[in-house]
Amino acid sequence: MEYRDYEKLIEIAKEARENAYAPYSNFKVGACVLTEDGNIYKGCNIENASFGLTVCAERVAMFNAYSGGERKLKAIAVVADTDGPVSPCGACRQVMMELGGEDMVVILSNMKGDHAIMTVRDLLPGAFTSKDMEK
Repeated sequence: MEYRDYEKLIEIAKEARENAYAPYSNFKVGACVLTEDGNIYKGCNIENASFGLTVCAERVAMFNAYSGGERKLKAIAVVADTDGPVSPCGACRQVMMELGGEDMVVILSNMKGDHAIMTVRDLLPGAFTSKDMEK
């Protein structure tokens, strides 16, 4: 992937962020997933008064891709209004490992344009995977 590809994904994640439902935290997050076939799926965080039912933008984007039949996720971009590049929660990191794999590119950004580019392996070293359940 080239730098311009990262910039495009960040812009799409910013667009997705506008659809966030965050009446409790006012912390809007947007994400988008790029598949191996070049398809893009967006997601935003969706809060709930029963806070445990809240879903993060990263998971919404990945679940949208999977529910659309995609199985090869190439990259994910995540954007929020933070001082530095936003950092995904542990649950999202685990789902990234499961659905995207350790080599999926992760682009973390903020509304000011700061960004960090890494892989899921960088975000979740020593991850629990399905291989750990094999006998």
